[in-house]
Amino acid sequence: MTYTALLGIFLTILRWGFPVLVTVHALLNKRNTAACAGWIGVCWVMPLLGTALYLMFGINRVHRRAKKMMNRHVWEGGDPLAQLRHVMDGNLGPLARMLGRLTERPLLQGNAVTCLHDGDNAYPVMLEAINAASHSIMLCSYIFRADQVGNDFADALGAAKKRGVEVRVLVDGIGSGYFFCGIKRRLARDGIHCAQFMHSIWPWRMPFINLRNHRKILVVDGRVGFMGGLNIGEENLLRLRTKLPVADTHFRLEGPVVHQLAEAFAWDWAFTTGEELEGHRYLPSPVPVGDIPMRIVTSGPDADLEKIEFGMLQAITLAKRHVRFMTPYFIPDDRFSTELNLAALRGVTIDVVVPRSSNHPQIDYARDANLRQFLDAGCRIWMAKPPFNHSKLMVVDEEWSFVGSTNLDVRSLRLNFEINLEIYDTKVAGDLAAFMDKHRGTRLTHHDIDRKSLLVQLRNSAVRLFLPYL
Repeated sequence: MTYTALLGIFLTILRWGFPVLVTVHALLNKRNTAACAGWIGVCWVMPLLGTALYLMFGINRVHRRAKKMMNRHVWEGGDPLAQLRHVMDGNLGPLARMLGRLTERPLLQGNAVTCLHDGDNAYPVMLEAINAASHSIMLCSYIFRADQVGNDFADALGAAKKRGVEVRVLVDGIGSGYFFCGIKRRLARDGIHCAQFMHSIWPWRMPFINLRNHRKILVVDGRVGFMGGLNIGEENLLRLRTKLPVADTHFRLEGPVVHQLAEAFAWDWAFTTGEELEGHRYLPSPVPVGDIPMRIVTSGPDADLEKIEFGMLQAITLAKRHVRFMTPYFIPDDRFSTELNLAALRGVTIDVVVPRSSNHPQIDYARDANLRQFLDAGCRIWMAKPPFNHSKLMVVDEEWSFVGSTNLDVRSLRLNFEINLEIYDTKVAGDLAAFMDKHRGTRLTHHDIDRKSLLVQLRNSAVRLFLPYL
């Protein structure tokens, strides 16, 4: 048999073998039928290129890796949170039970929370906590800039390191700079271990660049925690009046829920570096401080897939009077949109506060193409005035609050690693509801949508096709 004949047989095997293998793998592993059909079609039309693309972007290796780590964080001597579990009754009982089963984390009693608006109020409190640290500091931020604000944090972390405090910093591989991470170099000068989440320069690792750690976590001595939507950068200091100022909301936590916050960081750190953060230095025995029941909820394209979205959907389903959202980006998927519209149709007041203009114009285009359905169902969409507000807040019936890092868009709900906090307290819910109501600007109407030109509507609809990647 000639060389040409052998080459022809080999190419024929590749031509049919690759699509068959991709088809089998996609049928067994893809939950989304549209994505499954799309990948199969691409691989049959372009066997070599399609298979290469599927190997790079179609296989969720993160989920596989998470499964291998599921049993690594085990407590010696039993669960220290067992005595602090809270059983919720009444209207919120079904929601609390569902989230307990979904997250496998208990609802914990004995917590206190302080709401901090903007970097002007939050940064001084965070730096005060870092300066008082005596054992450990765990800091995670999607964006950690090497500007004046970032340097203030770096100086505080460096001083803590010199005092003998164990410091661990985790930044996102994209958000804090893919090719040049200034804050990592800055922290390295003080001997601080700073790792980049899902970061690699190697081509076979490039599929992970679409998966981002969007969580914002600070835990000091395992006793005081901070979480919410606030990144670390000068744009978050409104008093500086930067070109694109960003308002935001962050939360200071005390009590047993800080234990769950620390666990979330420890998981991400082990996932990224392989180092296990264990022992009382990082995870001391929890001590009750207040009287508010709380629970941490995490989500990501791993073992926590869609858990934050499921929590929101259940809360909307159980709502009796009022659901409020404040979000910088409002492009929910079909499932979320349907649930929100059904709630409005059954008489629940739905208020969604979004910025008139965000820091990403293309996301505003996609949002505007998606708003008519909510107006048709009776939802109220409010366009907030500048400055751009990056807060992610949800309040149901002024009884239950859900806050954190999660935006109402496909990327945040499906692809990003996110962290939220549920709070069962009427005072906190009332304060957040009042904050959102205060920021309601102009109410969007059908006329506002209809008067947009055809070209603008076509542009917006075209951009919406790229929702998962915005």
